[in-house]
Amino acid sequence: MQPRSLLQVLDQSIASAIQRSGAHLACRPGCAQCCHGVFEISALDAHRLREGLASAEPGLRARIQTRIAQARAHLAPFFPGNPETGRLNPDPEAQELFEEWAHADPCPILDPATQTCDLYAARPILCRTFGPPIRNDPDDAEAGLAICELCFTGATPEEVAAAEIDSSFRKLQQQEEAACEAAHPGSGPTIIAFAFPPL
Repeated sequence: MQPRSLLQVLDQSIASAIQRSGAHLACRPGCAQCCHGVFEISALDAHRLREGLASAEPGLRARIQTRIAQARAHLAPFFPGNPETGRLNPDPEAQELFEEWAHADPCPILDPATQTCDLYAARPILCRTFGPPIRNDPDDAEAGLAICELCFTGATPEEVAAAEIDSSFRKLQQQEEAACEAAHPGSGPTIIAFAFPPL
């Protein structure tokens, strides 16, 4: 039997958390609050996004590429990294300032009319896990659960904890991300707008 891929393991964990979340989960097509702002994604996320764009039908691909080019032009002067390669610098303070500055910018793969993701099947890990409660540092027992501010309003702490995403996928995530960076020297963390080569 073939070992399951990261996305297979993750999708199963998320499906379980969604079922346990019930009506507390506000996430649905058209809810795009978390699709605004910039955030770090891995080289593996970027690779998956490029594959998703390459397989999109030509009209959709052209619309996405237009939005990506506009986002890159807007963000490049303040990008805390190399705008040519798209790689972020390992400077948390510069990244934090950049994220604060661009906190309201729509994701370039977000359809402005439908407010849905045009590359949903290829979306990054953070996008997949945002919504249900998740422990971003599963090794830290004191770390709180990250949760969308629109979800679990009025829920008890017990209800939140009962819907936590199983974070055991993190080890496989680290392995696949390391393998991707090893296979693509010079790659590294980036943001969605810079995950694609410039036109």
